[in-house]
Amino acid sequence: MNSSKVQHGQKADERRFVDSVNAALEGVVHTLKSERNMRVHFGLAILALISGLYFDLGPLEMIALCFAVAFVLVSEMMNTALEHAVDMMNDEYHPLAKLSKDVAAGAVFVSAVNAVITGYILFSHKLSWGFSNSFVRIKQSPGHMTLIALLAVVGMVLFVKILGKAENLLRGGMPSGHTAVAFAIWVAVSLLTANGMVSVLVLLMAVLIARGRLTNGIHNIWEIIAGAGIGALLTLLIFQVIL
Repeated sequence: MNSSKVQHGQKADERRFVDSVNAALEGVVHTLKSERNMRVHFGLAILALISGLYFDLGPLEMIALCFAVAFVLVSEMMNTALEHAVDMMNDEYHPLAKLSKDVAAGAVFVSAVNAVITGYILFSHKLSWGFSNSFVRIKQSPGHMTLIALLAVVGMVLFVKILGKAENLLRGGMPSGHTAVAFAIWVAVSLLTANGMVSVLVLLMAVLIARGRLTNGIHNIWEIIAGAGIGALLTLLIFQVIL
């Protein structure tokens, strides 16, 4: 009896955690859909992070870049949240309401300036080395290539789910994100190791992950196939472009 209660409590905690993460993602999605500036910042953030990998920034440099990017995105989201709260509390014009919005917009501006300065410091000396040398370095770095491929796959899955207006970005819906990542890893490992046995074993693990999503009723067969296709084909395309 106690064991069943413990299991029930664990499942309830897991459900609350998933719900809270999904609510947070919905907030991000809402900001992306409703705020043009957020879409611009988000696109530039992705470009900046990929550039950091491309130019082989060191660990501390990548940390500084991530903080600068996150600072801009968080500032933009807080600005959006404050605008909605002010509009809800007061439909009519009020000087203090305008001041609150102006201060929030100023915070976004400060964060953007900080990001520009940080980017200049990090990338200015890298650009002088030449793009050809950077391209050679990333070709010789399987870790960076794999990370870029996985980020692209996850981004594509989320993009498709957002377009399809999926109710839950972390569970269910078209396509299967777990399957996409699993098959992306399979393609990356196959291309990097060129070992048939390793490739078959990783493929088997990817198939087992896809089968688990299917048998548990989280995804249907078409969502599984779509996820496998996105993960495998997008990773193959990225590796073909880079190699």
